[in-house]
Order: sequence, then C-alpha cells, then structure tokens
Amino acid sequence: MQILAIAVVGFGIWMSTHHDGCRRSLTLPVLGLGGFIFLISIIGFLGALKNNSILLWMYLIMLCFILVAILAFTVLAFIVTNNGSGHSVAGLRYKEYQLQDYSSWFLKQLNNTENWKRLKSCLVKADDCNNLPKKYKTLKQYKSAKLTPIEAGCCRPPSECGYPAVNASYYDLSFRPVSSNSDCKLYKNPHGIKCYNCASCKAGVAQYMKTEWRVVAIFNVVLVVILL
Repeated sequence: MQILAIAVVGFGIWMSTHHDGCRRSLTLPVLGLGGFIFLISIIGFLGALKNNSILLWMYLIMLCFILVAILAFTVLAFIVTNNGSGHSVAGLRYKEYQLQDYSSWFLKQLNNTENWKRLKSCLVKADDCNNLPKKYKTLKQYKSAKLTPIEAGCCRPPSECGYPAVNASYYDLSFRPVSSNSDCKLYKNPHGIKCYNCASCKAGVAQYMKTEWRVVAIFNVVLVVILL
C-alpha cells in the first residue's frame, strides 16, 4: 500500500509538471490523496506489527472512508463530464466549442463572475495566446495548426464571425461580422482582451477541465480496484 501511495503522489507530481499554474486544479487533491493513503498504510503496518486492534480498526475505517470518497468523486466526475464535445469546422484541424453543450455544473461555475474573473486573470498570465505567433510564424502554419481547446476558444474569434486572420495573433476587425454571435463583438486583438470574455473561451476551459477530470476519474477507478 505504501508503494501505491508513492504511485499516487508520483501521478500528482506528473500532473504538476505538465500543467501551468492555471491548470493545476486537481494536482493538490491528488497529492493530498497520496499522502493520506501513505498515512493509512503506516497505521495498518503498525497495527499489524504490534497486533494492536485499535490501530487495525482505525486502518479499516479510514480505508473504507477513502474508498467511499474516491468512488463518490469518480461518479461525480463521470456525470459532470458526460456532456460536451467539439464541433468540426471546414478547413480547420481543431474543433470549436459551445458552452451550452456542457453540464449545468460547468455552466454554473464558469458563469459565476468571481470564478471567471479569477480564471481569466490566470489565462492572461499563462500567455497561451501571446505564444501563438512564436509557434506559428506564418499565416499558413497558423491556419493548419491543431489548436488546443483554450487556444481555439480564447485566442481567436469564432469562425462564424468571418473575421480574416492576418497572423496568429491579429484579425482584421474592419469586416462586419456575418454572425449574430455576441462573441464576435467581444473579441479584440489586444493581448489582455482577445476572446477572454467570450462564451467560446469558457467552453474551451470547460473542455480542458472535462479532459483533465476524465484522466483523474480513470486513475481513480484503477486506484479503487487496487485498494479493494
């Protein structure tokens, strides 16, 4: 069980190294879970070593508690991430996302003004949009790129707006939008604005969170099977 705890902590560390500060929402809980499993394993080891029934009962009760908690979170994660998927757009290698496709829980969290203000500030600091011209130096490279959900939703206007791309960070907004989508008016070229106030940006974040939660949920299923 101690080896299992180390594996959980290792998974948490792996998550922290593969995501920036904005997207480590599940890193600390995973690390905390690994530490808690390690503590339980120590209690069980000492109880068995000293043949102490109190420690062994503590071990069993805490193990049952953690199993129930993991199962509850896993079921919740699968329910919350059940809805939502991207929409293919002709000529693009990536998909675009619409906020209304996602679960009501995601909608409530992302439409909360304070929550989004904090997330938006973090997204601006993460520099995803500002790094696009460095990754795609020509318009041809940019148009054939496979953008992430956050890059697709937060760094550019929705395709239905019809704004021509000048480069990876600038769109010609002199054209009148061909769509009534409110995101078309919200998009601006300056680095700190982009489409961070758009529903498409919130949808991109929802898709990212859905993917991350699914990874953790699958890991939890494996964890529960091993613990059982």
